[in-house]
Amino acid sequence: MSAQQDLQELLRLLTVGRKTPMLQAMTQIKSLQTADIRSIQQIAEAPLDTIKTALSDEKTAKSLQNACKAAMKRASAGGPAGTKRGAPLSTTSLPSKRPRHDDNPLMPSRAPGEELTPQELEASLELPICLDEELISQTVLETNRAPLVLAFAVELLRYTRPEQPLSSRLSLGQAVVSANSRSKAVSIGLAAKGPNAEDEGLIGSGQPRVRVMGREVPVLKRGGYEWKDEEEDGNTAEVNQQTITAQSSSTEPKDEDVKSQPPPPKSVHPFFQPDDIHWSSSGPPVTSKDSKFLAHSTKITKQAQEKVLLNNLMRKHPNLESASHNAWAYRLRDARMPDRIIERSFDDGEQGAGDLMLRILRELDIEDSLVVMTRWYGGTMLGPDRWRLMRNVVTAALNERGRKAGGEVLSAGGEAVWGLDIEGMQNGGSGASATSTSTSTSMGGKKATYGTGVVGIQIHKPEVARNYLLRSFHTVSAADAGEETEEGGTAKKKTKTRKTQKQLEAEREENLGLLLGALRLLFDSWRDHLTAAELDKRAWAWYVAVRPDVEAGPGGWGAKGTLRLKSILDLRRTEQT
Repeated sequence: MSAQQDLQELLRLLTVGRKTPMLQAMTQIKSLQTADIRSIQQIAEAPLDTIKTALSDEKTAKSLQNACKAAMKRASAGGPAGTKRGAPLSTTSLPSKRPRHDDNPLMPSRAPGEELTPQELEASLELPICLDEELISQTVLETNRAPLVLAFAVELLRYTRPEQPLSSRLSLGQAVVSANSRSKAVSIGLAAKGPNAEDEGLIGSGQPRVRVMGREVPVLKRGGYEWKDEEEDGNTAEVNQQTITAQSSSTEPKDEDVKSQPPPPKSVHPFFQPDDIHWSSSGPPVTSKDSKFLAHSTKITKQAQEKVLLNNLMRKHPNLESASHNAWAYRLRDARMPDRIIERSFDDGEQGAGDLMLRILRELDIEDSLVVMTRWYGGTMLGPDRWRLMRNVVTAALNERGRKAGGEVLSAGGEAVWGLDIEGMQNGGSGASATSTSTSTSMGGKKATYGTGVVGIQIHKPEVARNYLLRSFHTVSAADAGEETEEGGTAKKKTKTRKTQKQLEAEREENLGLLLGALRLLFDSWRDHLTAAELDKRAWAWYVAVRPDVEAGPGGWGAKGTLRLKSILDLRRTEQT
């Protein structure tokens, strides 16, 4: 059993089986870990004195050990170890009712109880998109502010956190909406300011956080969640191609492409080969369609070390010599001119890789670091997905080096994450619990489980955020919007015909696609001119500039107003900006 599963079982036994509060349970687990006791089995088999010393409480130690021994007996009899009754930790039994199928055409009907794969989950959450600028510029919508914040956040995260799948972006976006609503309610007197989540013991002080639209959102890592975008064909591929900027729209070079720069020397330096060079790796190679990606990082303090370090990496890992591409980049502070940062990069035929790595180093404000991204080309173009894969391995290598140096480089480590539902935890609501055994949602007859192994912590469910977006943007007629369509006058009001529910749903979905298209065109125009941090900072100002006008104070809470999509297009970068 893996360490994560051991932790999950033990935490479940404490919080569910023994009704121990989450904070107290985590404290006990940390105390046991200091004694190198990390699982139910180890507690059951350890001497009582060892458990007593770790917990500093004889009664608690004896009670816990007895509970663990009983759990081991149940496990040996074929039942789950962590609970007195109930399903195994990896699954949740669906109610014995007829399975509910949603209307998502992307999800085929499945046998009840069958779990969604990551690819199926991401496909089931797909959002509409329309990039017709003329149609966008003519569209006026009616909405309130909260879903507009959500739309901004979900689309922004495609650029600032490209390693996050759509399910994570929806969850994070909903977390931003929730945090913004809480602070707004306090500011206009609709709610009293209470203690924060750390003070209440709902989350630890070291909980990872992600910055989205200027807000620090507490998150939970989705350990082991692996997904990838399949290359699209037909009209969808054509639409995607329009949305890719100069960097990612350039055709991916093949192995035989002519390299724009001379390759780094691969022979061992004859005079200087220091033994104190330590390389951090991104881990096992990440594979996608037979292409493999790997990254290494180390310290660099002088430009003169460039060749030595690259040669050292090739000497230590000779298999890298067989790779199709060994792109690299580094940033270092000039010792002679402390205000000057030296940056260099090399694509080695993997077009744009060097610039991407420099951008990551700038975003993380990392200096005196060299990172090498290696790719073995598998014969199939990956399209935009290669940017995500390269970013993931580069970030992982830098993060590993940060851990060895005693600090975290990234708050979330480049992993897929969930946005935590702090309000749900404070109110004891019914949001999705982070443990995979508590909640599942039916999609096309299959169930999506949210497994992270931390009992009692609630997350924002992605399908809830998606449904919120789909129902929130209504059409405003030209007459209602006050637009002039005839000489000297406004549009004539036409007799309104009552639309069916399906027609209204289709209309709102189309409106969402137009809004997301406008946002994508906006972010695309700036992505190559701003760092991820700068883009995140500007996103909130852009939202404020276009959000619907509503009454100030409590009277405007939840009120709707008009949103002209042309105002979003007007924020795009031009040659003069």
